[in-house]
Amino acid sequence: MDKIIKITAGIFIVVFAAFTGFMTYTAYTETAYRNTLTGTYTYTCTITMDSPLYNVTLFIPVPVDPEGNSPVMAAFSSHSVTGVPAGWETTLFDTGKSTLVKVVTPAIIPPQGTSAQHPYTVTLSSETTLHTPIDTRNPVGKSAMFRPVQALNGNGAYTTSLYADYTTSPDNVVMVTSSVTGNNTWNIFEPRSNEYHTGISVLIKGENHGWVVLAGHLESGIGTYDVPAGS
Repeated sequence: MDKIIKITAGIFIVVFAAFTGFMTYTAYTETAYRNTLTGTYTYTCTITMDSPLYNVTLFIPVPVDPEGNSPVMAAFSSHSVTGVPAGWETTLFDTGKSTLVKVVTPAIIPPQGTSAQHPYTVTLSSETTLHTPIDTRNPVGKSAMFRPVQALNGNGAYTTSLYADYTTSPDNVVMVTSSVTGNNTWNIFEPRSNEYHTGISVLIKGENHGWVVLAGHLESGIGTYDVPAGS
């Protein structure tokens, strides 16, 4: 009888120790995840040309989530987006289906030495940091994208639209590209991360006075998703 009691007590101690260890480990990982989690949106937009543009008006898509929230809204509103040249007017417009930044400037004059082989590029950028996770597995449904996301296929290709109105030389090639990366980082014993990336681009030859189609590409679910349950 004493032997049975000793065995039972031993089993109880082992189970209790295992349970306590599991609960301690779970509490540690959840706390470490919450305390080290950072979500970051990194946004860039580039406009490249080899000749001057005149009487320029552009409506360029900016990333926005399905609820209409944009990680670049505050930066554009406070005029803190990096790289905006002097003399450019930038205003955000919500169309209900997409959010666009309106760019107006009398002219964009590339510096001397600009050519088709050595084009002039204006790069706008901003970074927004959050302390909540970004959904990097389903960005179309839950995170910031260049909307509307049209004709999305299984390879991640899709289309959206841009408005461009300017005069220029017939052989000038204007390239507009924009991208956003949503990235989560945290540290549980070692650094870990996951992310998605989407970019849009278009080439326009000569002057333009209307809407053009942008080609987009989406890569999602990049990295590890081994996070504490319920996080």
